[in-house]
Amino acid sequence: MRIALFGVSGGIGGALLRLLASDESVSAIYAGARTPPGEIAPKVTPFHFDLLKEDTIANAAARVSVEGSLDLILVSTGVLNDGEELVPEKTWRDFTPEAFSRAFAVNATGPALVAKHFLPLLARDRRALFAALSARVGSIDDNKLGGWAAYRASKAALHQIIRTCAIELSRKNRNAICVAIHPGTVDTPLSRPFQRRVTPEKLFAPEQSARHIIAVLSDLKPQDSGYAFAWDGARIPF
Repeated sequence: MRIALFGVSGGIGGALLRLLASDESVSAIYAGARTPPGEIAPKVTPFHFDLLKEDTIANAAARVSVEGSLDLILVSTGVLNDGEELVPEKTWRDFTPEAFSRAFAVNATGPALVAKHFLPLLARDRRALFAALSARVGSIDDNKLGGWAAYRASKAALHQIIRTCAIELSRKNRNAICVAIHPGTVDTPLSRPFQRRVTPEKLFAPEQSARHIIAVLSDLKPQDSGYAFAWDGARIPF
């Protein structure tokens, strides 16, 4: 199995990299980050990319394509709070154009550009999968609390991107699957300021979350393409 991972410098991305690098069925991993990791295993090839710069994504795709098609493309990037432009809002009075621009650039436009350049690299002669990390709060139907509008909206946009790409992908590659996946609340810097009300059994270590993600992705079938799934395999309504 040949895999491309985006965002391996993050908590979940790093855990996914370590988990997949230890899997004997995986023959090659292309591990992408703004600052690529050092040597992890002979099967791991680091590469640089910047989610906000399309040319770096295009260059990565050109490099990977030389060595063959991919079985799994997994985008584990995202931003909830950067302490500057983007701080989760409690009320509409907190809305700023900077927050919405930042959230959409990282959580929606970036994964869309990865899809643009990497979906054509999915294998056509066997099951292949593209997945992007999302969040349950991106579900419009599930929103009962309000708040966090920029983050929620950017993840809802990601769901629409996934659905749109899945429809086109079904016409070009019938074995391929395109989904969003919610990892749960993971003990990483992204969620740390917002863990106060999370019960211990619902707060996952990155390694635990990585195992959940791979287990869910492993069970998906082409008819699941175009949807969002939670860490436990349940489908999340858009």
